[in-house]
Amino acid sequence: MMALENLGAFFAVYGGKWESWSGEMWRALIVTLEITGGAFALGLAIGLIVAIGRLSKSPLLSRLSLAYVEITRGVPALAILFLIYFGLVPLGVVIDAVPAAIIGLGLSAGGYIAEIFRAGIEATHKGQREAGLAVGMTGGAIYRYVIIPQATRIALPPLLNTLISVLKDSSLASLISAPDIMLRAKDISSTEFLPLHILLLAGVMYFILALPLSFAVRALEARMRHGLGARLT
Repeated sequence: MMALENLGAFFAVYGGKWESWSGEMWRALIVTLEITGGAFALGLAIGLIVAIGRLSKSPLLSRLSLAYVEITRGVPALAILFLIYFGLVPLGVVIDAVPAAIIGLGLSAGGYIAEIFRAGIEATHKGQREAGLAVGMTGGAIYRYVIIPQATRIALPPLLNTLISVLKDSSLASLISAPDIMLRAKDISSTEFLPLHILLLAGVMYFILALPLSFAVRALEARMRHGLGARLT
């Protein structure tokens, strides 16, 4: 009985504090979505370009693309973030926290996305490229209208998994003073002296954002398995 009363008292705090917390946390949510969406979009663009470079017949371009993949996958996202935000200052390049977070996390995600796209491109049937050449399509047109659309469908589940990772990594932006969910949670917890309550709220917010993406990944994977099974029978 005592435990239930303590639990009730714990959650009653949210009712008393929500009005003062909600405004800041909603604004922080918008910043988190901006960072996540911007970083993922940048990662998609970089990843696609690097994936095509990895598959290039040019040894130099292929090696440079591989070097980018290995560096961004081997260096922690936080190190890249600090490099963009702090490391460029001595060179006279000053970037605000949110753009720096988008650039840093986008560069970090680009290496993973490049490998996802590369696997998707390699999974497309080579005969389709030959068919495209046979009807007079250029190499660029084949990539644009045939290869990339199919590779994207194949790569969609792992791309969504990467989006979830970018969402969680966006919490690192608080370390460079980007006003995201984590920074606002830390600020509120330090003034209200309720760290467990506000950090639990922050965790729930991230979970709610990630949950639909997790369901989408499972649904897409199940659909792809069903489609593969139908083709095999």
